[in-house]
Amino acid sequence: MEITMYHYLFIGMLMFLIGLLGSVLVKNMIKVLISIEIMLLGVNINFVTFASFCDNVKFDGYIIALFYVGLGAVELAVALYLFYLMFQKKGSDSIEHYKEL
Repeated sequence: MEITMYHYLFIGMLMFLIGLLGSVLVKNMIKVLISIEIMLLGVNINFVTFASFCDNVKFDGYIIALFYVGLGAVELAVALYLFYLMFQKKGSDSIEHYKEL
């Protein structure tokens, strides 16, 4: 069985949907952040897939994927710092305690 572009796109879509469900259904802030990172990884897989399987191979998909990896690292650092400050203030990591923000 040959692995085609659609297999990679299916994996990227599946990871995006798992991250979307995780970010909607989970009440823990750290788990929501991990779910958002899974969504970004699914998008990166799709960018690299399109860059690999297109005939005019330019490195646009790879560059965008690397940019999103860097953006995800910055997002993770800022969000973890904000979660740390909010945890110090409220003493809980549940989203239910932060509705007034």
